[in-house]
Amino acid sequence: MTLVNPPAPAPTAPSSAPKQPLLHDALVTLTAPTHVWAAPDGSIGSSPVQGYWTGDQRIVSAIRTTVAGTDVEHIATARRDGAHTRSTALLRGLDAPGADPDTRLDHDRSTRTDGIDEQYSVTTRQTGSADVTLTIRITTDATGMDAIKSGAVPTGAQPDSTATGATWRSDLTTVTLTAPGAVITIDAADVVLTWTDTTTAGRPAVFRYTVTSVTDDTVVEGVTAARPWTTPSGVADHRLQAWLEQASTDLDNLRMRLAGGQDEFLAAGAPWFFTLFGRDSIWAARFLLPVTTELAASTLRVLASLQGTKVNPVTAEQPGKIMHEIRSESLAIDNDELTLSPLYYGTIDATPLWICLLHDAWRAGMPEEEVRALVPALERALAWMRDYGDSDGDGFLEYVDESGHGLANQGWKDSGDSVQWHDGSLADGPIALCEVQAYAYEAAVHGADILDALDRDGGDAWRGWAATLQTKFRDQFWLADSISAYPAIALDVHKRPVDTVTSNIGHLVGTGLLSADEERTIADRLVAPDMTSGFGLRTLSTTAGGFWPLSYHGGSVWTHDTAIAIAGLTRAGLIDQARTLAEGLLRAAVTFDYRMPELHSGVDATDVIAPVPYPAACRPQAWSAASAFPVWVALR
Repeated sequence: MTLVNPPAPAPTAPSSAPKQPLLHDALVTLTAPTHVWAAPDGSIGSSPVQGYWTGDQRIVSAIRTTVAGTDVEHIATARRDGAHTRSTALLRGLDAPGADPDTRLDHDRSTRTDGIDEQYSVTTRQTGSADVTLTIRITTDATGMDAIKSGAVPTGAQPDSTATGATWRSDLTTVTLTAPGAVITIDAADVVLTWTDTTTAGRPAVFRYTVTSVTDDTVVEGVTAARPWTTPSGVADHRLQAWLEQASTDLDNLRMRLAGGQDEFLAAGAPWFFTLFGRDSIWAARFLLPVTTELAASTLRVLASLQGTKVNPVTAEQPGKIMHEIRSESLAIDNDELTLSPLYYGTIDATPLWICLLHDAWRAGMPEEEVRALVPALERALAWMRDYGDSDGDGFLEYVDESGHGLANQGWKDSGDSVQWHDGSLADGPIALCEVQAYAYEAAVHGADILDALDRDGGDAWRGWAATLQTKFRDQFWLADSISAYPAIALDVHKRPVDTVTSNIGHLVGTGLLSADEERTIADRLVAPDMTSGFGLRTLSTTAGGFWPLSYHGGSVWTHDTAIAIAGLTRAGLIDQARTLAEGLLRAAVTFDYRMPELHSGVDATDVIAPVPYPAACRPQAWSAASAFPVWVALR
């Protein structure tokens, strides 16, 4: 073991580049692939991310509502479920004299797989009748997700009026707006809807419009069938029951399938990742195994249908490899510095995780005939670990971007600065991540179990491969600092252990890679003050030179990352530590109204009464929502 004590990193200069839009206070309504981002009062246009979206394409960028003769004063917003929200405003300019409000405007927004329904209802208690004129100005848009994420200026569309509304084209999407009873005018990129109706104490004035979108050559689409699981009920802790219910609703609204296909998967998250991601979809399905194997089975089949068949450095495809993400078009990242192909395979962990999910689903009750049908894909995935995942033949799985424009880091922490030395400097690749070795070990052993059970050859060879990996890991990854021993986050290009203490070590527990004593050492380290914020597990120890509580992968808390550690600790019988982390996530869930974001700040709970949001975090996020289920298992 090596004792580490490095210097602090030098400060970096501030950036003047365009900024990614913030999401932390946005109101989102969604039914995949439709998602609407709005201000807390339901209005649209005050933030760059706001608008109507279908998948990666925004079709409306602003909506302005006016009622003749009065201000519209917002007082409340309620979320009935993920696909329905209601905002309530006062129309005091239409009131009679007195302190009590007499007239209100209720705005109901609902999403469908193919569009949005909007309803505005003006209700009054006044005697007699009053005419109400409502005007809604809708700014059409044709801006792609990657441009909006990078802070680019929106690209307006050119709408055309129809007999009942308007239509416009947004890249590959045709949008149709229908507004019964409205007077419709076109003003540049705006569609202006105006209604006049009469309201009385017994009859509200109701105004409606509908937006429907149809996208050419889409690769993924929404699902309308009932979800394949039931939310646990009767949970004694009302906080946990509320989180499970919200999580189930959000996961239901994230269900998708490949265009023209039948098998479902969970889209990674809104707004940036509204599609199939190998790693994310696998972990979300794995978390849900206590309540359904159907989603795991369908996710496995979808990913197997896209399994790599050839070597292509541009897309990072290799025979047997499980893909990273799929989109209709290439995706530019970081102002075009990186460009990912529409079907991109740049992930080191999705392939062993696919094997782990297959095994766990089989053990949880996935029908044997469905498992047997996937054995050829299993054998190809195992072979990938040996033949391609271990690119230099040293016994470890490592990654490097061969294309020059793909992801530099290809584990779950895929930002450019996620693998750093204790002093904050970056490690050079190829990189062999610690958790990927654990996934590979587990995949080899459990893949062998499936092969044996279904009378296929190769089980003993894969157990031998795993045993060699286990020995080499113990020899090369373990370090120590002034707190305790711990595994390095990774080996760098020179096979040196990268000496930061990270949440990655939590992924090792329960995989079989470690001894019981090693698991206890890690368990105690995970709940030590440098790693646990009180609202979950920090991605990086506070002792590291690069620690910053609002760093994407360098000090923040990721819900799913903590949940993976919780699940592993539970499997290993380390219940006290599992519950400590589970209680931290549960405290955080309350403050986020039970819709857990992708990540939040690693500021300590002793310093704040609620976790500080990470302002660009996606929500809902599939693996963050699904994290409620390993927390439920740990706290039962």
